[in-house]
Amino acid sequence: MSMDRAARRKAYNVFVWNLNTTHAIMFGLASRVLTVSELTNRIRSALERSFECVWITGEISNLRIPASGHHYFTLKDASSQIRAVLFRGAAQGIPFALQDGLEVVAYGRVTVYEPRGDYQLVLESLEPKGIGALQLAFEQLKAKLTQEGLFDAARKRPLPCFPQTVGIVTSLSGAAIRDVLTVMHRRWPGIRVVVHPVPVQGDGAAAEIVDAIRTMNALDELDVLIVARGGGSVEDLWCFNKEPVVRAIANSQVPIVSAIGHEIDVTLSDFAADYRAPTPSAAAEVVVPRADEFRRRVSDYRDRMVQAVRLTVQRMREQVWHSQRMLPDPLVWLGHFGQRIDELDLRLRRAIRDEHGMKHRQCREWQTRLYLARPYSQLHRARTVVHDRHHRLREIMVARLAGARSRTDVGLARLQTASPLAMLRRGYSRVETLPDHRLVRKAAEVNVGDLVQAYLGQGHLICAVREAVSDA
Repeated sequence: MSMDRAARRKAYNVFVWNLNTTHAIMFGLASRVLTVSELTNRIRSALERSFECVWITGEISNLRIPASGHHYFTLKDASSQIRAVLFRGAAQGIPFALQDGLEVVAYGRVTVYEPRGDYQLVLESLEPKGIGALQLAFEQLKAKLTQEGLFDAARKRPLPCFPQTVGIVTSLSGAAIRDVLTVMHRRWPGIRVVVHPVPVQGDGAAAEIVDAIRTMNALDELDVLIVARGGGSVEDLWCFNKEPVVRAIANSQVPIVSAIGHEIDVTLSDFAADYRAPTPSAAAEVVVPRADEFRRRVSDYRDRMVQAVRLTVQRMREQVWHSQRMLPDPLVWLGHFGQRIDELDLRLRRAIRDEHGMKHRQCREWQTRLYLARPYSQLHRARTVVHDRHHRLREIMVARLAGARSRTDVGLARLQTASPLAMLRRGYSRVETLPDHRLVRKAAEVNVGDLVQAYLGQGHLICAVREAVSDA
């Protein structure tokens, strides 16, 4: 082993296991066996001393963002990769969103994650490779809001032609407010202006701009709202590229004109606004019409209306003159009209007379029919029919009742002749045993000493059998 390799191993406290001699050789350490945790800790200390902070470029892959807000991913190039972590505090300072496949330039320190024994980078900052962080954040948010339709032209509303009250959201200390008010006063001295002062750069500017837009929307008197700021760097204008501000402008119920920076400065608020003015002064010119121009236009409209009325009156006079020439002599026209009236009167009288005669004949005919069909005649005929049918029905009922009575008498006579009581009255008797009341038909059915009951034509006898004699 060369001296250089031995020196490097000593410098990094490397522990080597010699398989041939089966004993441990320690460089720079006491001759004892280390635990895994001790070895990992010494490796971490050596790495952190040798690589305090480094710049590294690579492509993000396997990005994972748990609920804690930390970012875990792998930085890789064509042949190697290394684990990296961006803790939540550092991640909040990055304006763009990390994503797989994004090439970045990262700054951080090399360390070892002891529970797994993996070496990794703990990053403090990230920059997209080949493009600035703010530009990447701009493009990412623009793509997202475009996909949502927030920048669609169909959402843009027209600006009022003659606003009565104009709202302005800007800083009171900048040149923008002075330029806007100067132009407005020059173009329309009597216009009413409501100003909501806000900071237009810095950390808290976005939240205050959003609150100002909402406050101005709560005022029913506003016709249009200008969100303005003077020129500046990308960082100075960045609050107008933040998502809450862009959404507040897009959701405003009052039409908004954005006037942020100079003509070359473009922000996402410009895309969300109903109209984008290149400068604050231009916004004032777009929103407020010139009073003298307005008066000139009113005068032009008045002259055009007067001319149109004159032409209309002249045209109507010519039409009346032509109509008078086309009209016939009124007396001749009235004569023809009177003759026509006489003819129609004669035809009407004849029609009335003919109609009256026809109706009279119809009335006589209906009178005859009504006389024949009067209720008294119909009732008389119906009464006769009912009387005849009642007489016939009575005769039939009497005959049927007489026949039924005769048949009943014959049946009763037959029943009386065949009745057992009739036979008893002729001297016969009916004998039953006692106490079970069995009918006695033969002498053999009773024994000497039995009690029997004999039914006669009138009454009955209870007898004791002294002798039972059966006929041969």
